[in-house]
Amino acid sequence: MAIQWFPGHMNLTRKAIAERVKEIDVVIEVLDARLPGSSANPLLADLTGHKPTLKILNKQDVADPGRTQQWLDHYNAMPDTRAIPLQATDAAATQRLAAASHALAPGRGGMAKPMRVLICGVPNVGKSTLINTLTNKRHAKTGDEAGITKLEQRITLADDFYLYDTPGLLWPRIIVAKSGYNLAASGAIGRNAYDEEEVALELLDYLRRDYPQLLEARYKLDGVAAMKDEEVLEAVGRQRGALLGKGKINTQKAAEIVITEFRSATLGRITLETPQEFAQWLAAGQLLDAQRLAKKEARAGKGKKAVPAAET
Repeated sequence: MAIQWFPGHMNLTRKAIAERVKEIDVVIEVLDARLPGSSANPLLADLTGHKPTLKILNKQDVADPGRTQQWLDHYNAMPDTRAIPLQATDAAATQRLAAASHALAPGRGGMAKPMRVLICGVPNVGKSTLINTLTNKRHAKTGDEAGITKLEQRITLADDFYLYDTPGLLWPRIIVAKSGYNLAASGAIGRNAYDEEEVALELLDYLRRDYPQLLEARYKLDGVAAMKDEEVLEAVGRQRGALLGKGKINTQKAAEIVITEFRSATLGRITLETPQEFAQWLAAGQLLDAQRLAKKEARAGKGKKAVPAAET
């Protein structure tokens, strides 16, 4: 099942970003360090006109540190791009963010040329928490729910540093199927857009191959790598007492446990993708999407009536 979620306010956000970016010096994109590729908006380059970009890998404290470094190297190798790891509640976040922004736009600063930055990211990536840390106030509402921020805000971080906050923005069509599952597992997609059991099974499929020791330690299991995803989910439910009548496993409850404990990092420090893996997923998704469009165009062509040749 392909997961898609694009509420109406996101279309307004996309238009607002396109308009606001005309006067912006640096674009800050907040990413989830546990899924940096999947939480990066593919529309951003088009919307921002290739402005200098600062990639913040937020929630780095719950991500796999080795993989975080891989993603930092990946983004820092891109032109006009810098990437830094961050924890949204870090008291030193303001200094690190400001320094990185000035490195990308060294000609900005001072009252004559104040720094103007636009901060954006997918829903529930921790952007609002970061803004509250930067300002030491509650400018932005926060919560473990996608799509809380609905309006653009201008925030003054210093006399010559203006920050424009935007609501969380996804993109109209998620063509990388794995990204949809990873975004759902992280909480970036509204609950009504996915099936929790399906998301939990996809999550377990990845974890039992890349982080089997964490599953075994948390749920007191053995040989997880050799088990099927459904078997792992049932084992979690059995171990946690998620039972229905006559010993039947409540797989819905088990799925909720797995997703919740991934989000809270109770399972451990996990990153659901490497740059190489995401590149492969993206290439496969682009190929499938191109095939889909080709079929759609072919059907549309067959539906048109042939125009008779003019009589001579």
